[in-house]
Amino acid sequence: MSWDIVYTAQARQDLRDINEYIALELLAPENAAGQTQRIMKTIRSLREMPMRYQLYGEEPWHSRGIRFLPVDNYLIFYLPEESRSTVNIVRIMYGARDVRRQISETVL
Repeated sequence: MSWDIVYTAQARQDLRDINEYIALELLAPENAAGQTQRIMKTIRSLREMPMRYQLYGEEPWHSRGIRFLPVDNYLIFYLPEESRSTVNIVRIMYGARDVRRQISETVL
């Protein structure tokens, strides 16, 4: 069974911000494109067995079923909905930032 992938508005913005930061601030547009492609390829891999990655340990996110997986220095937070066979991409964050604060600002 293949699951559908749905990006929240915040996750789409996160991806744009990552691309723009690498391309414009770090002046590395090729690296920006490559990083974005790696993140999106990893997200597409969630179509098969999305439950294989661990739950985020902090509450209330743990109880809500938020899972995450790393891609290079980034973390992809997602919420699988088994009843709809849908993976909701919630946030994509740089792992060295204050992840707890950023995820707490996320509206589900």
